[in-house]
Amino acid sequence: MNLETTWLCLLGLLLAGYFVLGGYDYGAQMLHPFLGRDGHEEKHTRPNTALDAIAPFFLGNEVWLVAFTGVLFGAFPHLEGTLLSGLYPLIVAILVGLVLGNAAIQLRGRARSSAGRRRWDALIVFGGALPAVCWGLVLGLLLHGVPRRADGSFHIGPGDVLTPFVLGCGLTTALLFAAHGAAFVTLRSHPEAARRARQYGALLLRSAGAVACLPLLLTLFGAGASMNNRVTSAVLVALFATALAGAWWALAHGHHVRAFAATSCAAVLPVLLVGAGHYPYVLVASSGGGMTIGQAVTDGVTLKILTAFGVVLIPVILAYQAWSWWVFRGRTGRRHPSYF
Repeated sequence: MNLETTWLCLLGLLLAGYFVLGGYDYGAQMLHPFLGRDGHEEKHTRPNTALDAIAPFFLGNEVWLVAFTGVLFGAFPHLEGTLLSGLYPLIVAILVGLVLGNAAIQLRGRARSSAGRRRWDALIVFGGALPAVCWGLVLGLLLHGVPRRADGSFHIGPGDVLTPFVLGCGLTTALLFAAHGAAFVTLRSHPEAARRARQYGALLLRSAGAVACLPLLLTLFGAGASMNNRVTSAVLVALFATALAGAWWALAHGHHVRAFAATSCAAVLPVLLVGAGHYPYVLVASSGGGMTIGQAVTDGVTLKILTAFGVVLIPVILAYQAWSWWVFRGRTGRRHPSYF
């Protein structure tokens, strides 16, 4: 494996890691109003179960997105310049959702009235749903191919986003992240809250599987994804379906750890599908062809310098993540108090 491919794999690893970690944040935010307190619901108190589950992690998980952006800027400047400018509306929407959701989570506890808490609750749900849907739309656009111009640039409009395939990818991703959040809550909450989260998770997984059939059928009929490596893509899609089914089975039988592992795999596989399915292209045009890894990557000297930093930086990120999970292991209310 050459240095260019190594950095592409690292880019995919960081985005996949964010989909796993940020994905359950989004999912827990979306489910927040539907889950009560851990076994001791109070009549006039808004539920905190989902927020307590993600409280120690939700800001730290953004490190993976920052690291992904740093690698994109440093190692793939030509891809970054084309991708971020072309997907500007969706990128802005993702950032708006992140800011609003994070702010609402932290400010909700300061609300003095139930009406005030309901407003913050609505922003929390919105701050989880908007990025989840937009990440799915981004994946749909990348799988289908973007409308590149002769100079290599592209710009998406409503007609590019509001297609059955792209919208199907957006809704599938949002449902998957919601189910992933439910699986995470089952790991972190007391039995009664875990039971409710398990029920929601099973329903969301069935819904995600049903909606995912739309992009798959459109692809089979030539109106969906334009994959360069069809055999690899077919294997990854089969693994995605298996992960959804496995997660549903595990939740239905009360195997919380297995369910979370399966939803984590399901969150990773769409990133692998974009990378491995299109390789050696990193950006595919809807008219055919696209930007190859050689055209997107920076020069060899810069890659070697970045590698020296990456050898130090990536283990630090992994160590921090492992440390935070170890410190805040266990269920809410046992190892740490309610945060919000």
